[in-house]
Amino acid sequence: MKPSIALVLAMLACSAPPAAAASFQSCLAAIGSRAVAAGVSPAVFERSTSGLQPDMTIIDLMNKQPEFRTPIWDYMAGLVDAQRIADGRRMLAKWGAVLGNVQRRYGVDPAVVVAVWGVESNFGENQGSYPLVQSLATLSCYGGRRHAYFQGEFINALKIIQRRDVDPAHLMGSWAGAFGNTQFMPSTFLRSAVDGDGDGRRDIVDSVPDALASTANYLAKAGWVPGSRWGYEVRLPSGFRPGLAGRGRKRPLAAWAAMGVRRVDGSPLPADNARAAILLPAGASGPAFVVFRNFDAIYSYNAAESYALAIAHLSDRIRGGGPFATPWPTDDPGLSRAQRRELQALLTRRGYDVGPADGAIGAKTVLAVKDMQRRLGLAVTGHPGLKILTALRGG
Repeated sequence: MKPSIALVLAMLACSAPPAAAASFQSCLAAIGSRAVAAGVSPAVFERSTSGLQPDMTIIDLMNKQPEFRTPIWDYMAGLVDAQRIADGRRMLAKWGAVLGNVQRRYGVDPAVVVAVWGVESNFGENQGSYPLVQSLATLSCYGGRRHAYFQGEFINALKIIQRRDVDPAHLMGSWAGAFGNTQFMPSTFLRSAVDGDGDGRRDIVDSVPDALASTANYLAKAGWVPGSRWGYEVRLPSGFRPGLAGRGRKRPLAAWAAMGVRRVDGSPLPADNARAAILLPAGASGPAFVVFRNFDAIYSYNAAESYALAIAHLSDRIRGGGPFATPWPTDDPGLSRAQRRELQALLTRRGYDVGPADGAIGAKTVLAVKDMQRRLGLAVTGHPGLKILTALRGG
């Protein structure tokens, strides 16, 4: 049956830029037809969208460009710091029985599951404050070239509500639609969420066992190899060609050993045929790593090598491992979250408006750092690193 003219016009309104869209409500009407066709009951759609208004601040966030690209050493310093390592060890102990069951069921290292939880929501403390239905509806209608993707996620969020897995009042998340202890998108939830506490629901928001089991299930589906490591730090031979590195350039471990690649302590690599890649996240002068299939599984959670390395390294530290042996190639190391809060507090004392001293580096902090660097005779980079913190401590 052909769609009505009104429905066609409503669907075109969804595809148009905000200035040309007939209205948010007409866009929702078009999505409603798709949602019902996908299995969402009209009653659930009506109940979830009645009186709904767009939150255009979300579009501002989507379009906002970062002031600078975060160097890998800053990224790692903020995610793998003493506080998160200690909290991770506590959570590993507190939820040991649950994690043991999860490992037996899915084969995934408990420390990796805990590391994902720590990075994604700081162990449940920061699950997001945006109402998921409103966020995804706004992005569905005003999300530009990605509006079709967000429409799919919006419909999936309605399916979650319909299945009564998560209390709709608790369905809060990031502005982009990720939610829960381990920040699943709705489509990821529908594919990978499982009931970890046996209550018949898959609630990654209010049930830690559900969130941990769901994360392990996701990693298992992504190809996690039970009993295998993600990788480890290595030492490269003199003259190693950086072009050989890259997550997609795998060779048997024995082949890397034949080239002279060794463990970072100088011991030889195992002479086996496990396929592995060399990773150089900061270039040839920084730490080098050999990574296996499990690194790829972590990478699939958030497609960035820096993210996967942070999760992998945090899991090692939670288990009692030490920091990387090779220093990052910088004379201005990154700051932990506690140090970032200290930096912001010191800038505030100097009269700068950087907002709350929460450790989140935003545009105000960067501008204040630049001005202080200028006043102190430092290179004006805006980099919130150890140099400016040390200078402010002494001032």
